[in-house]
Amino acid sequence: MPSFRALPPALRSTTRPRPADPAVPTIHVPVARAMVDCGVYCDGSRLPGKYTHAAALNKVHELERADKKAFVWIGLHEPDEFQMQAVAEVFGLHELAVEDAVHAHQRPKLERYDRTLFLVLKTVNYIAHESGTAAGEIVETGEIMIFVGPDFVVTVRHGEHSGLAGVRSRMDATPASLKLGPYAVMHAIADHVVDSYLDITDLMETDIDAMEENVFSPLVETNIEAIYLLKREVVELRRSVSPLTLALQRLGTDHNDLVSVEVRRYLRDVLDHNVQASERIASYDDMLSSLVQAALGKVAMQQNVDMRKISAYVAIAAVPTMIAGIYGMNFEHMPELKEVWGYPAILILMVTVCGFLYVTFRRNHWL
Repeated sequence: MPSFRALPPALRSTTRPRPADPAVPTIHVPVARAMVDCGVYCDGSRLPGKYTHAAALNKVHELERADKKAFVWIGLHEPDEFQMQAVAEVFGLHELAVEDAVHAHQRPKLERYDRTLFLVLKTVNYIAHESGTAAGEIVETGEIMIFVGPDFVVTVRHGEHSGLAGVRSRMDATPASLKLGPYAVMHAIADHVVDSYLDITDLMETDIDAMEENVFSPLVETNIEAIYLLKREVVELRRSVSPLTLALQRLGTDHNDLVSVEVRRYLRDVLDHNVQASERIASYDDMLSSLVQAALGKVAMQQNVDMRKISAYVAIAAVPTMIAGIYGMNFEHMPELKEVWGYPAILILMVTVCGFLYVTFRRNHWL
């Protein structure tokens, strides 16, 4: 065992991480900073007033004691650990799901913790651009995590494009859907996200059609990097959409004690739309792979054409080079070296041979 002094300097360091200075207070941002909206719903209608997350749940319990069906829907946007933990303590959320909700970057999935379901959805947003060549990114992604219990819905959003204000407005305007309970809210959010998948696949199809037209246009130079960019975006889209199929299938079959029959019927429709989006994306991926091969073939063909042109011009230039090289050796006894008409004759010979080669190459489509 080497002594402490025999160790390298990098290993002799005894520095350890310093504990947090108790004299420096830790600043906790209140939950209200991350809260987008908090509403209490009873018998299909939203109750007036503003609530904190704890006061909303207390109100729901008060209504339940009066034999009324009620639940609370709280929406959070990118909460930190303290804010999410404060909400988790009130609603009894599992710590593993809370960790996923804070740090995000999750694949679409469905998990169950006792009588609470945790659903992760990937949101996607299409970035408008003039052409695939000039675009740095076509699809950006975000996340929505949904905690659903017997009397609450907690939604956690990551990303600026994944707002749920429109979903809440539509739900507020349809009391029949709200009467189905918290899982109807989960369905509405999932339906909104999956419908956006279909919209974006339509926009992506337009980009792919334009790229296909570019590749198969003989007089247009093809930018293979643009095809690779589009394929990368399709792969990102596929990773966001395809795993959700399994989660929706489980949601409709494995949790019958939590999800009502009516909500499961609506979820089957969402599942069908998600499968449709997944199939479109898979076909786009295959099409782009074919376009890559076609583009590489087009580039190789163009390179062959260029090489033929270069070879033709080299052959034409070789004739005067050869003749000039021969007469440049300065031998005393060479044909027509001392004739008056020798120099013009050699020039005429050069032009004639070069012209003959040029016409021949043009006729064979080398030039």
